[in-house]
Amino acid sequence: VQLVESGGGSVQAGGSLRLSCAASGFTNSHYCMGWFRQAPGKERDWVTSITRYGATTYADSVKGRFTASSDNAKRTLYLQMNSLKPEDTAMYYCALVLRVSVICGGDSRAYDYWGQGTQVTVSS
Repeated sequence: VQLVESGGGSVQAGGSLRLSCAASGFTNSHYCMGWFRQAPGKERDWVTSITRYGATTYADSVKGRFTASSDNAKRTLYLQMNSLKPEDTAMYYCALVLRVSVICGGDSRAYDYWGQGTQVTVSS
């Protein structure tokens, strides 16, 4: 299984970015994908999760500003980030879990596969 993120970059506060995560190497019909982020010197935080069927959950810090979506045919996960704030600056990671028994949520320990990350920098 491979996850490849793209779309990171540098923007000013109030701007937008769209991240993508292309997943490959699996044929499971059931899966959950998530976005996590980690700022320097801080723990990795959950941002959002989306099930194979499109159900999404979000961290309170990004609700109303970030939107997760997926293209199941392309096995690609997206994260539209609007109204970006300097505190959104972090390395953003895509994650995948294939086990049916796992709750699709914010516990990073549940995810089996991780991408290499893409950097998002928001300046004030």
